[in-house]
Amino acid sequence: MSFCTAVNCMDGRVQLPVIHYLQERFGVLYVDVVTEAGPVRLLAGPVGSEVERSILRRVRVSIDAHDSSLIAVVAHADCAGNPTDDEEQWQQIRAAAGYLAENFPDIPVLGLWVDDHWSVSQICALGPAVGASESG
Repeated sequence: MSFCTAVNCMDGRVQLPVIHYLQERFGVLYVDVVTEAGPVRLLAGPVGSEVERSILRRVRVSIDAHDSSLIAVVAHADCAGNPTDDEEQWQQIRAAAGYLAENFPDIPVLGLWVDDHWSVSQICALGPAVGASESG
C-alpha cells in the first residue's frame, strides 16, 4: 500500500479534488487527511501554537504508521477559515510548506492550491525531490 498525507482545509469541497489529484499524479492508493480551518494561515507562522503541534503530531502518525511518502499542504479560494486574497494565501502556502519541510526533512512537501473551479495546481515543492516519473 502507498500513502501520502494532505494537510488540508476542513472545507468538504476541497477534499475529493485534492485526494484525486494526489492519487493520479503520484500513484498513491491512499491519502491521509489532516484537516483544520485554513491550515496554511496557522502553519505560516508565528509557530508554536497547540494547533500547529497537533497538526505535526498527526502528520507524524501518517509517516510512522503508513510510511507516507509525500506531504501536501493545501489552501483554496473562498476559504472561510482564512478569508484573505489568493496571493496572500499563495505566500502562506510557501511558508507553510517550508515549515513542514523543516519538521520533516526526509519527506517531499508540496504546496497546493485549489481554485474556485475546484482545480488543483502546485504552488511549490520542497525537500527531497519527488521521483522523476512523479514530477510534472
